[in-house]
Amino acid sequence: MDDQDPFGEDRPVPAWAAGLPTPVPWQDRGHDVVHETPWMKVTQHDAVAPTGQVARYGVLRFKNVATGVLPVHADGTVTLVGQSRFARGNYSWEMPEGGAPLDEDPLQGAMRELAEEAGLKAGAWKRALAIEVSNSITDEIGLTWIAWDLTPVPLDPDPTEVIAVVRVPFTQLLHEIERGAVLDGFTVATAYRAYHMAREGQLPGWLAHAMLTRS
Repeated sequence: MDDQDPFGEDRPVPAWAAGLPTPVPWQDRGHDVVHETPWMKVTQHDAVAPTGQVARYGVLRFKNVATGVLPVHADGTVTLVGQSRFARGNYSWEMPEGGAPLDEDPLQGAMRELAEEAGLKAGAWKRALAIEVSNSITDEIGLTWIAWDLTPVPLDPDPTEVIAVVRVPFTQLLHEIERGAVLDGFTVATAYRAYHMAREGQLPGWLAHAMLTRS
């Protein structure tokens, strides 16, 4: 597992940006909190754009790091969970996901969600993604892992969740993403990243073989 903070000040610069002028940042001249819950707050800022244009800018700020885990079984299947989502009023098939408080190790949050939603514990973890979820309007960041060496533990869903648990071939997950049947961004990005990792030798060979050949 990679313990380096991917969002720290030492984040690498893309190769193509090395010779470009230093970017002009936005300026923040102060803000008000216009809405707050235990999970997030909305701030309204007096801002100045890189062009010098004065602007009022609203930001959705989360109090958790988004975490997710794609659990891969030895036979090349993955465990997914289905649940109703409020914001879009739809039913969503996803990998186990949740949030870790900002003062918690995000991996511990992912481990907790894997147990609570999928009833699984993993003996091996590998970082898959570090992403800015929607960086034009929110400061939310997300971390995902691939996990294997899975054993069952008791399910413990959130009191607001009715969760369905399925186990499907990894290749079928990719197919359903391509069909538009799986739309959760965290799951889509992690599944494609897992495919790349399996193809490029970044996962154990036996696991990669099972993922790519099980249909």
